[in-house]
Amino acid sequence: MPRFAANLSMLFTEVDFLQRFAAAANAGFSGVEFLFPYAYPAELIKAHLDASGLTQVLFNLPAGDWDQGERGIACHPQRVEEFRAGVDQAIAYARVLGNTQVNCLAGIRPPGFDDARIEQTFIDNLRYAAAALEKAGITLVMEAINTRDIPGFYLSHSQQALAIREQVGSANLYLQYDIYHMQIMEGDLAHTLTEHLAAIRHIQLADNPGRHEPGTGEINYPFLFELLDRIGYQGWIGCEYKPATTTSAGLGWLQALFDVQGKGQVPR
Repeated sequence: MPRFAANLSMLFTEVDFLQRFAAAANAGFSGVEFLFPYAYPAELIKAHLDASGLTQVLFNLPAGDWDQGERGIACHPQRVEEFRAGVDQAIAYARVLGNTQVNCLAGIRPPGFDDARIEQTFIDNLRYAAAALEKAGITLVMEAINTRDIPGFYLSHSQQALAIREQVGSANLYLQYDIYHMQIMEGDLAHTLTEHLAAIRHIQLADNPGRHEPGTGEINYPFLFELLDRIGYQGWIGCEYKPATTTSAGLGWLQALFDVQGKGQVPR
């Protein structure tokens, strides 16, 4: 059975952020991820991780002003120095948290630049980040995101991500494959996961429509979980969904997996 990490930016929002670590552990999760750690001292987050016995699986590089609608700056030609400073900040946090992979959000296509300039900026920034992170023992992943939820997001298809990875040419750059986003943009989930598993280092999930928990929409998650076992996926799956009601009430899908594996009751 895959290893599941609770995304604390979306799950257990019934309590304050720092209380979500204990809530995730009590719900049966062994790992956590979230969008960003930077609003808190790294040592404080580490204390909550250790107290709950959790593995820190993933967080994102700094992505601009999130509250003002920015969703990454890696493709922005005018913000290269800011991006590079963000790489240093992410490394500093990852070292304290024991986090061995970070995600790069390309960002929304900036106005005033042609496609070639935007693409080259993204490639150059990925190349820089991959090299800096590799020296620190940290893997870089990048995520394609659907343009319905985030209009204008630059990286939006698996083949685009694979082509950019090839141009970057780094052995330290992989894909973060978000099942929800790619169901919206291209479908054909099983084929993509199977065909390109070697390039995928992290997976995230949510059902569609609604971006709620597995079992609430059209995606056949029991099939995909079995497929991932069969093809040998060894990474984590981040549960980056919006609970339809409360987080605990929506964990029946995880209990069902425990039942199939004969592992008993998911803790609450």
